[in-house]
Amino acid sequence: MISQVVKQKIRNLSVHDLLEQSREFNVPLTKSQATEIVAFLKNSNLNPLDEKDRMKALKKLAQITDPKTAQKVNKIFQEMIKENGLSHWF
Repeated sequence: MISQVVKQKIRNLSVHDLLEQSREFNVPLTKSQATEIVAFLKNSNLNPLDEKDRMKALKKLAQITDPKTAQKVNKIFQEMIKENGLSHWF
């Protein structure tokens, strides 16, 4: 059930939303990069609760942006998981 909610949120993510989040967390993204990321996420069947799938997504993110940005996004993701008490799902 949690997996479906997370997948739905990912599929509903807009370029605008992603750019706002990137500014909030100080992760530099161009509009072009955000567009590519959103397209990848919407067309991907990766399970965000599966560590292997998350690693595949981070590798793709590193290809779209750069490895440093992908690492920063991963750290933010981990912090968000902890803040929301969802560590046991990941």
